[in-house]
Amino acid sequence: MKFKIAILGAGNVAWHLAPALEDAGHEITEIYARDIEKAKQITERVYSAEPKDDLDFSESKAKIFILSVKDSAIAEIADQIILPEESILIHTSGTMPLDILGYSSASYTGIFYPLQSFTKGRKIDLDEVPFLLEADDEETLQKLKKLAKSLSPLTYVVRSKDRKGIHVAAVFASNFSNHMIRIAEEIMRRQGADFEMLKPLIIETISKSLQLGAKNAQTGPAIREDYETLEDHHRFLSYNESLAEIYKLISQDIIDS
Repeated sequence: MKFKIAILGAGNVAWHLAPALEDAGHEITEIYARDIEKAKQITERVYSAEPKDDLDFSESKAKIFILSVKDSAIAEIADQIILPEESILIHTSGTMPLDILGYSSASYTGIFYPLQSFTKGRKIDLDEVPFLLEADDEETLQKLKKLAKSLSPLTYVVRSKDRKGIHVAAVFASNFSNHMIRIAEEIMRRQGADFEMLKPLIIETISKSLQLGAKNAQTGPAIREDYETLEDHHRFLSYNESLAEIYKLISQDIIDS
């Protein structure tokens, strides 16, 4: 089953989804963004989509409307968008519930959450991305399953309350891990050291964690309860109270776990 789809949003997720959906055989009819130039950046990645900066989709040929915007904008856009009859409105948020779309003019609503970190310009193989789905009726859910499976074999039906927990876990696994690497970059730069030295360690750490399980793969002074080294590192970080506190809190959590 192929769908006519409009995408509302021009951020990282939309940048990847639009061409991927088209490559899967679907037709992208419109791309919406408040800044029309940003919408055009996405339409240039597909065959014939129209850029839009207004929310009147009453004459659209699309049947599925994908809200791919920041969480704080979902309710506002859902409330303002004018949709054709028998339309399906879905959002791609990992944390916002299904009922946030409840006051829209859509006939049906759902969730289409790709569990991955997206950055413009960096290629993602969507056939390796899990899609977490939810809908307010079985027929819509089946359509979302077909849509998701046209992109990836990894599709899951997940309720809003469970998806929020998964999203929190994803923040720890992805966003926080990346932030730790950024801190490591800053420390290396402060020491005048080449960050390249840490790359084999980072790669092995992630690989080992996924292979053995994170708990079994844990190494370092905290898991050894090497308090002398921990105190020494804490003193070293005294030039930045925030970093010193982060080090202390995480080390203690490793000890306690």
